[in-house]
Amino acid sequence: MAHSRNKYADFEGLRERAVALRREGLSRRQIRDRLHVDNNDILNRLLEGEPPPEWTKRPNAKDDVRERARELRLQGWTYDRIQVELGCSKSSISLWVRDLPRPERRKRTREEASAIAKRGWEATLRLREEERQRTKQVATREVAQMTDRELFLVGVGLYWAEGAKDKSYSRRERLQFINSDPDVITFYMRWLDVLGVVPERVRFRVSIHESANVAEAEGFWASLVGVDTAAFQTPTLKKHNPKTNRKNTSDTYRGCLVISVLKSADLYRRMEGAWYGIVGAASAADLANRA
Repeated sequence: MAHSRNKYADFEGLRERAVALRREGLSRRQIRDRLHVDNNDILNRLLEGEPPPEWTKRPNAKDDVRERARELRLQGWTYDRIQVELGCSKSSISLWVRDLPRPERRKRTREEASAIAKRGWEATLRLREEERQRTKQVATREVAQMTDRELFLVGVGLYWAEGAKDKSYSRRERLQFINSDPDVITFYMRWLDVLGVVPERVRFRVSIHESANVAEAEGFWASLVGVDTAAFQTPTLKKHNPKTNRKNTSDTYRGCLVISVLKSADLYRRMEGAWYGIVGAASAADLANRA
């Protein structure tokens, strides 16, 4: 408890920093992480009176839909027709218009009912996709800028998931990474920059099915990482088995890029040590949450 009190002893100074970060447009999570404030009550007091930035406010997309539903109901529309028109669920419509008079019902043909159901489902799918994209956009903006330390830690997790690892029965203390996702490769190259790896120590090689266009794949990856194809090592060609039902046969298939770093044993050890540090820190935090 003494340690906790000392941590927030300079409350006014901490509040000034928190308010400044808030006015720069940072979210509560970002401010908490920057200032290492793990107590929500303290964080609330630090940010008291400071409104959240606009980008953190999730719009209530249903306000306009609710008003439109009421307008249509007053015009005599049924729940089915409103659902088709607005793409919302019948349960939501019922809550929004239950105080309004019911329109007279007429019998529909099977074809009419089927068409209404189809249009309603299409509208529902459209709204779901809009919500998906809205959620992704909010999450993207929330990341904002990353420090080199944050980049390093994310890269460690990425490498542990996708990179070559040392085994007790086969010593492989070197950085070697393989992936087919251009965004992942771009991030990994940035991670190598954070580690201080100079371009002269990096080697590239394409791993791809022998039936694919190897030259085109090398050209794509070379352009992505900013080197000449002449710098690429001999590609690894996978034997084509006609009995397998391969999915990656389109024009966008470019195999995987293998990135190796010369003389990287020390960097590998740093990466592995940092990974176990992350695991230990996460486990400690989990135990604290259970207490």
